[in-house]
Amino acid sequence: MKRLKNCSLPLCSTGRREFVQRLKLEATLNVHDGCVNTISWNDTGEYILSGSDDTFLVITNPYNKKVKKSIRSGHRANIFSAKFMPHTNDQEIISCSGDGIIYYTHTEKSPEYNRQCQFTCHYGTAYEIMTVPNDPYTFLSCGEDGTVRWFDLRTKTSCTKEDCKDDILINCRRAATSISISPLVPYYLAVGCSDSSVRIYDRRMLGTRATGNYMGRGTTGMCVRFVPAHLSNKSCRVTSLCYSEDGQEVLVSYSSDYIYLFDPKDDQARELKGPSEERREELRQPPVKRLRLRGDWSDTGPRARPESERERDGEQSPNVSLMQRMSDMLSRWFEEASEAQSSRGTRPQTRPRGEASSPVAAAAMPKSTSSSSSGSSSTVTAPPPSSSASVESSAPSSSPLTSSPDSEQRSQDTTTTGTPTPTATPTSEPALSEPVLSLHYSSEGTTTSTIKLDFTDECMRLCLFVVRLKFTCWFLLFVRRSAAARIQELFRRRKERREMEESETQNIRRPSVKMVYKGHRNSRTMIKESCFWGKNFVMSGSDCGHIFIWDRHTAEHLMLLEADNHVVNCLQPHPYDPILASSGIDYDIKIWSPLEESSSFDRVLADEVITRNELMLEETRNTITVPASFMLRMLASLNHIRSDRLEGDRSEGSGQENED
Repeated sequence: MKRLKNCSLPLCSTGRREFVQRLKLEATLNVHDGCVNTISWNDTGEYILSGSDDTFLVITNPYNKKVKKSIRSGHRANIFSAKFMPHTNDQEIISCSGDGIIYYTHTEKSPEYNRQCQFTCHYGTAYEIMTVPNDPYTFLSCGEDGTVRWFDLRTKTSCTKEDCKDDILINCRRAATSISISPLVPYYLAVGCSDSSVRIYDRRMLGTRATGNYMGRGTTGMCVRFVPAHLSNKSCRVTSLCYSEDGQEVLVSYSSDYIYLFDPKDDQARELKGPSEERREELRQPPVKRLRLRGDWSDTGPRARPESERERDGEQSPNVSLMQRMSDMLSRWFEEASEAQSSRGTRPQTRPRGEASSPVAAAAMPKSTSSSSSGSSSTVTAPPPSSSASVESSAPSSSPLTSSPDSEQRSQDTTTTGTPTPTATPTSEPALSEPVLSLHYSSEGTTTSTIKLDFTDECMRLCLFVVRLKFTCWFLLFVRRSAAARIQELFRRRKERREMEESETQNIRRPSVKMVYKGHRNSRTMIKESCFWGKNFVMSGSDCGHIFIWDRHTAEHLMLLEADNHVVNCLQPHPYDPILASSGIDYDIKIWSPLEESSSFDRVLADEVITRNELMLEETRNTITVPASFMLRMLASLNHIRSDRLEGDRSEGSGQENED
């Protein structure tokens, strides 16, 4: 591969469609043993930095295909983002991974030294690293924990503090999945979140606890908030953000949706409309999620086809992977179980008879019993007289303690200590009938409260059991009310926070959609990039294994390149030359150059791929990916449910009650 500065195609022609329609695969760099999730050029365009599921960072010369440096990083999960620090002679690298750890790697230092330079501040996945133009000391990161963090290597090169909040710049309170810095005005920071919003902040108004000026509110410094109207009531994740070269426009790609262009200076967006009646119904009754096994890429790549098309052509199961068949079977079982549960919703459900001996109940019961000094009464250790406990304890003191109305709960076989107790029934002998007790609450001279029970020894066990059962029922009721109150308080605070955020952001700019780019499919991965190429083109990877290129100003499809056997995730144009690097699920990096002698674009094939992508995008909107262990457990559980249902049907047919 030769440097294309001397290519016969002049650089000024990169703004013409003939340029992208002459692109051809020139080189393949086989430098990883896993999916390549991040690629970036150095400032001079001589090297490519890549990170992979194999947890290696590799610096490659794409012109001679030689590896300059292969670094075993300290990451224990898939590397999702890696960047050269500016003005460090390509010797300093920042990277992040699925375990949330950030590593600061110096290519000339020992592995032992580099492993110590880690930041464990994020919890959950760290999605992206962003360096600041011309700044060799600071960088930003974002992650699933909803925080955007700002680190200064002059103050520290590692941080392993538990639950560290020192470097939080913005707390978005929802997953922050992508960030981008304006190339010309680097204090403007765009943040893409899982709530369909792109927020742009002025970093001059922000700070961290480490710098002593942290504001702690997600609205401080916000000057722009962009949401496509139809996504305003949906949670649609942003998978990539990209500023144009002049910083005048921002390109944002959404998971399970399309790519949008907006102007941050625009403030002409119409009022965000509420969901339609159909959408409200959808929100009230969410669809049953289809399940897909992790590692099943059968619906990706150039040869993938929609289910409707396969059914139309009569394709049978041999053309579908084993994982997909398992997923379909599990989905059907889940739907059957849901339907069966719904149909039995009006039938009475039998409660397990051992309920009072459950772990929750056991934890709620009194800890010990003992005889008083006079020997004429017994004491039951109870919780300290605080809040509702004192009210519930003292209230019965002036009234007799009657039997529980729940005869089933009252007829337990054992107490928490395992001592057998008589069963209280209407035909019990007088000596075993439930007595009337007088409760006296006292805390004089003791560290714990006591309840004195005056009764004869003959009824002691039964009475103790009734008191314990009463106390357990009260405790469970109190816990239930307390939990409900906490949930209500949580929702109240969230509502107040949302209302406050809305009121505080009334004056920020709300740009409208300037252009929409469709045809690709972005639903399988969370790191799918879209980007500008020069002034006239927009590009994106796709689940169909193709690279899509559009006219930036008209959204017309200009080129389609088959680039991966499954998914294209990353696209990075060369900083100067007409060269494009791509990567994805395949274990390699591909280099594209305008080497075809004449321009060509198979529009018929492109239309076919676009139609399939649109159909498959709809098919996968309600599909979630789960690990194999989850599938195995679910299969076992559903099999158990089916067995119990069959056993119950047989029991009902024979006049017996199914206790389970």
